Amino acid sequence: MIGFIIWIVGVILTIKAAMEMWRWRNVATEKKLVAIILVILTSWIGLAVYYFWGRDNLQQMLK
Repeated sequence: MIGFIIWIVGVILTIKAAMEMWRWRNVATEKKLVAIILVILTSWIGLAVYYFWGRDNLQQMLK
């Protein structure tokens, strides 16, 4: 039961991160898709990197 709850939290955070990345204005669509796919495929590690480092820096790097 706890594992299922952790999985649901991960899915919700992944969807939230993907939606935030999709709203970036100055980044090409291809780069957005690659970043979103990487966050989805790397699961919790990708989410941790996005929320602790990537949210502020990733958009600037992908320009």
